[in-house]
Amino acid sequence: MKGTLFVVATPIGNLGDISTRGLETLRNADLIACEDTRQSLKLLSHFGIQRPLTSYHDFNEREKAVELADRIEAGENIALVSDAGTPAVSDPGYRLVRLCRERGLHVVSIPGANAAVTALSASGLPSDQFLFVGFLPPRKSARREQLQSLRTFTGTLIFYEGPHRIHDTLEDMHEVFGDREACVGRELTKLHEEYVFGKLSDVRSRIKELGEFVVVVGGSPGADEAPPQELTREGVLKTLGLSRNQLYNLFFKK
Repeated sequence: MKGTLFVVATPIGNLGDISTRGLETLRNADLIACEDTRQSLKLLSHFGIQRPLTSYHDFNEREKAVELADRIEAGENIALVSDAGTPAVSDPGYRLVRLCRERGLHVVSIPGANAAVTALSASGLPSDQFLFVGFLPPRKSARREQLQSLRTFTGTLIFYEGPHRIHDTLEDMHEVFGDREACVGRELTKLHEEYVFGKLSDVRSRIKELGEFVVVVGGSPGADEAPPQELTREGVLKTLGLSRNQLYNLFFKK
């Protein structure tokens, strides 16, 4: 009889946020695949859970996914956890889940904490339509290019960011998106949890470069209020519907 892969959400900060079902699944698993065994041991020790652990992270994901899928196919029940939150959401897990699906193996998600939805629910920004982007590229040019591709999206945007780039990211958002409303959550569910709400220009000056961040930004207000684009000669000609020769003839040819 084949086993099951359990995708188990763990707390993003406060250990009390793990579900009863999540704890039961971890207690009964034949093996727990962890992003960082040292981090997961803190959670397991807190609840008195002693089960075999194995590392499953970004650097061994391809090879390890095959090994774990083989064990599930042989009848083992394996729980997959990340350091915090829901596996496969900006965390390792996607390759293993996909491989199990391709092999026809049973996959069960044990829902729980997720930083993006936690921040959205407390942001005060519209939640009827939103797009989770995750981490932006570290290089400024690539980051701005991706932000440009999102500029016309009318729903709320959700990003993850670390402490070292948070100010640069907020500056780029301000310049690309304009001065939209935003809410930045820091250290969610932890002792020093903080939310900063306001315009992007204001939020950036009030953020401390400490901890992990979720940035929630309002969607595009529409074409009429979109940020002004750089005025170029080609842009003027296109707007007027004229070629360079036509423009020259119009103003200079007698």
